[in-house]
Amino acid sequence: MDLQHVFGDPASAWCAPRYGAAAAQVARLARAFGDRTVLTRFVAPQRPEGAWAPYYEEFPWALVGDEDPLYALTDEVADLPGRVVTAPTFGKWAELLPVVGERPRLVVTGVATDCCVISTVLAAADAGASVTVVADACAGSTDDNHAKALDVMALYGPLVTLATTDELLASLA
Repeated sequence: MDLQHVFGDPASAWCAPRYGAAAAQVARLARAFGDRTVLTRFVAPQRPEGAWAPYYEEFPWALVGDEDPLYALTDEVADLPGRVVTAPTFGKWAELLPVVGERPRLVVTGVATDCCVISTVLAAADAGASVTVVADACAGSTDDNHAKALDVMALYGPLVTLATTDELLASLA
């Protein structure tokens, strides 16, 4: 989920403090999954509507086109095999559905655990997908928010399970 400069650059107001550690784990997992990997990008809408209007009034610097370097994938993942799904929403389930099918077994990683990750995971689980969240391949807006989001997602077991990168890779062997 959303391994982009806007979340990885320490100068960004939206930087996830543990972005680098999470991105390194994502790269390990992507090598195991190969072309089954689906990357996502959060981008600003062309014209914010509804609650997005005041949201972007608070963050006007983020209201740039989706080709702006701010929304580019970071080097750790930019050249990975697989598809890229782009959406102007935190949750990406609606955009992922045509790519992964109606009842997939998803492995979800990325940033921010407490925003785009949880929004996507809960919608996918509610639709009947089996979801594994790789905790050490995610990073939150803060460490505390990361832990809280993982705790909430764990409440959705057995639809949602939590694992570490090492546990998941061992299960694939």
